[in-house]
Amino acid sequence: MDHEQLHMLAFGAHPDDVEIGMGGTIAKYTKQGYQIGICDLTLAELSSNGTVDIRQQEAERAAQLLGVKTRLNLRLPDRGLYKTEEALRQIATVIRQYRPRIVFAPYWVDRHPDHANCAFLVEEAVFSAGIHRYEAGGYSAHRVRSLYYYMINAYDRPHFVVDISGTIETKLASLRAYESQFEKTAQSVDTPLTNGYIETVESRERLWGKQVGVEFAEGFITKQPLIISHDLVGVV
Repeated sequence: MDHEQLHMLAFGAHPDDVEIGMGGTIAKYTKQGYQIGICDLTLAELSSNGTVDIRQQEAERAAQLLGVKTRLNLRLPDRGLYKTEEALRQIATVIRQYRPRIVFAPYWVDRHPDHANCAFLVEEAVFSAGIHRYEAGGYSAHRVRSLYYYMINAYDRPHFVVDISGTIETKLASLRAYESQFEKTAQSVDTPLTNGYIETVESRERLWGKQVGVEFAEGFITKQPLIISHDLVGVV
């Protein structure tokens, strides 16, 4: 089968997870010409506000704002992201089809169980996608170079950050595209997302930026050491 190469592929449990955790990073690198995709595992059909159709329209709008090449949805069950062979095979198939250099998943320390379960599923699927005798969608094996974790509701100390000072407004616009989730109306149910959530995310990114001497930054976690390939003195 033909392969559709992506430089980066970001997985989220629900539409808006990726935007919350790393929308600024995606916008930064799409502006530089990199091909980036988003794969949502569920339709978020159990969300308190909005509908599946509305959420999908919002997700497409957010993807356009961020400049992603493709956005997929595996339609796995919301609040049903458990380790099954079918779920792992679907995720591994996407990885093999798009052959990304870098994969992103939610940080596993999070108040929402789906975010943690998404992290574990993606980590296992990344491993399986690199096994030549593992069958997944008819695609050949692909070994991802790096797997990084973005933070949604967490405020842990990042292992590294990406300067998003130039794309913070694009990130915020992509979040505001999800009006059904973040805008409080007379018809909406009161949730953590409808009570200043976007402002809280903006403040977090400002804090991480301040720690490294830039205006805004997004934080990431890695399970493997980072390799510095530049002149160390020049980097410092």
